[in-house]
Amino acid sequence: MTNARKVLSFGIVIVSLVLPPGASTQTVVKEAGKTESSQPSRRVKDEQSSSEIKPKQKDPDELIHFGDLVDVDVLGSVEYDWRGKVTPEGFLAGLPFTGDQISAICEDETSVANRIAASYGKFLNNPKVVVTILDRSDRAVSRIFGAIERPYRFKIRREVFLNELIILAGGITERASGEIQILRQTGLSCATMFEAKLREKQITVANENESEGKFLNVSNSAGSTTINITISHLLSGIKEANPRINYGDLITVREAEPVYVIGAVERPAKIALRSEITVSRAISSSGGLTKGADAKDITIFRKGAGGTEIIKANLTEIAAGKTEDLLLKPLDIVEVAGRRNARSTNPPVIQDDDQNNGAGELPLRIID
Repeated sequence: MTNARKVLSFGIVIVSLVLPPGASTQTVVKEAGKTESSQPSRRVKDEQSSSEIKPKQKDPDELIHFGDLVDVDVLGSVEYDWRGKVTPEGFLAGLPFTGDQISAICEDETSVANRIAASYGKFLNNPKVVVTILDRSDRAVSRIFGAIERPYRFKIRREVFLNELIILAGGITERASGEIQILRQTGLSCATMFEAKLREKQITVANENESEGKFLNVSNSAGSTTINITISHLLSGIKEANPRINYGDLITVREAEPVYVIGAVERPAKIALRSEITVSRAISSSGGLTKGADAKDITIFRKGAGGTEIIKANLTEIAAGKTEDLLLKPLDIVEVAGRRNARSTNPPVIQDDDQNNGAGELPLRIID
């Protein structure tokens, strides 16, 4: 008994010598000759946590889209192989010997291959199927038009955001109303699957001049999503006002409704009505009156539900503060009469030569 105690004491002394200063010698001997820590090793915990790998989120661009050329290869067979595109309903049309409709839209290649293998497994022994996207070049193009320098179609092959496409289109023009609208059709891009957080709500941001300013407005209707963005928020660098652009997005930089100033002014003009503008200011923006202008004979032609309203104005009395400087409305035509010209009684016909309206086939740019 005495010898055993001596051996045990000697072993504890050796352990205490090996331990670093301040470490506990409580280590622990549950039984003679066996030692274990009272706490699990931190390194073991870290190794355990690092082994818990979360599943990687699939990149929407790697999923099967409308327009993709898909190849189905049943290994060891030729008669079951298939190559084609997804139908408008999202299925692989004409896949041989399958009684089932094989859905492929916004699915990854492995999932579709497993579904085909399960269908063929009803009459083939453990079939091996490989599905490959051969060509992604026919995916829906995005378009940008409206109050920009150069409208374009874009074939997108990488991640791209709104501000980059605006720069490529030459920038926003002075005709802009201050808003951008993105129309996003459901199904053209699988990225919409990952945008549920934007559905049916408005995202707001605090502003120095207002308690809460809206900078991104998202609304949904059957088969589409509409995103409205304020240009000033985009230019301010607010991240949420600069969304990623998906395949098939229609981007409209909205134009302000114009007013027209014609007649005896230095530069007859179409003026974008982005803010309140009066008769005198509109005339001033058009270079002012010519030498032959009659400042007392200004006519405003205003379209209404019942026809065209004719309003007379006197620039001389406006300048003297005797009459009100009338606020103009969208599509008003301001005509300044000349002293030697006949007075107009009918609204003039305005020919708008601006063809930057997105009509027709736009030039194509590839983003890769």
